[in-house]
Amino acid sequence: MSDQNNWQQQVWQQPQPQQPQGYPQPQPPYYAPEPPKKGKGWIVGLAAILAIFLLLVIGMISCTSAFSSSMGSFSSFSGSSVSDVDYLTEDAVGVISIDGTIQYDGTTSSPEGLKAQLDKAENNPHVKAIVLRVNSGGGVATAGEEMTAYLKEFSKPVVVSSASLNASAAYMISSQADYIYTAKTTSIGSIGTAMSITDLSGLYEKLGIRIDDITSSDSKDSSYGNRPLTDEERAYYQDMVDQINETFIETVADGRGMSIEDVRALATGLTFTGMTAVDNGLADEIGTLDDAKEKAAELAGISKYTTVTLANNTSLDMMDLLDILGSSSATDDLVAALKELEQDGAITR
Repeated sequence: MSDQNNWQQQVWQQPQPQQPQGYPQPQPPYYAPEPPKKGKGWIVGLAAILAIFLLLVIGMISCTSAFSSSMGSFSSFSGSSVSDVDYLTEDAVGVISIDGTIQYDGTTSSPEGLKAQLDKAENNPHVKAIVLRVNSGGGVATAGEEMTAYLKEFSKPVVVSSASLNASAAYMISSQADYIYTAKTTSIGSIGTAMSITDLSGLYEKLGIRIDDITSSDSKDSSYGNRPLTDEERAYYQDMVDQINETFIETVADGRGMSIEDVRALATGLTFTGMTAVDNGLADEIGTLDDAKEKAAELAGISKYTTVTLANNTSLDMMDLLDILGSSSATDDLVAALKELEQDGAITR
């Protein structure tokens, strides 16, 4: 018998408590064998594929930039387009998109984003005019007010091309343009202001929820939704809405060259079709984006021009790239592989 077996015999031959006959006897302890570790070859392969992919992307971006730069002087005919204002070598019409909710999100649908592109167009001698491609139902009143002011201060011609929706704060911004195009079926206008305060107190009562708001004044919690508004608070908020709406009306009247009374009559909060908007003075003409570009060039006094899209610059880091490719199952495996390599110390920061 081996030493190991002798040791086991000594251990298991120690006096043991008497067990009733028929009970299973204890077995020696053991450790489950570890599963064999997977090889790292597939991980290295996936990492290599990613590296090659990144090199190809970088190469394509570099080639595209170089091609745009070298071809800039050849795109001097009407209707041509370049992707970066820095590569312009001839007269151009810039296109800025206002798409989605007007708010503070850094895009061209925000004051900061719009101003950045207007400044870029203002300071570039090749950009002679701007087309605003608007597809928005409005948004935050203050953001719209700031964007309206920036557009009003812009010194070069501005033409609006309305897509499916040009309403509320988006229309207030558009009203400062030199010319407004709309499609026949565009929903345009919606001159009006709204404030929403939800009263949840009835629901809380049914659920047995009681909320005590401790405030410095009686009306501090008026907008929290935990109780109904008092008559005085409702009148106060109505006055606030009326003040903001009056600013809206005055802005549109000034931008469109209409009387305040005429605009007030249209300030029903409802949108109009593009056809009705042309008739009532909120828009100038039925037309397309190309029509708007031609009009902008005409107002700028140029016959040959290129177009350039003015948008916020975006950059992709490694995680952004993985997010873009995230719909692929292979990418999921690659992300897991990279994480495993990092945990094993093969990738260091």
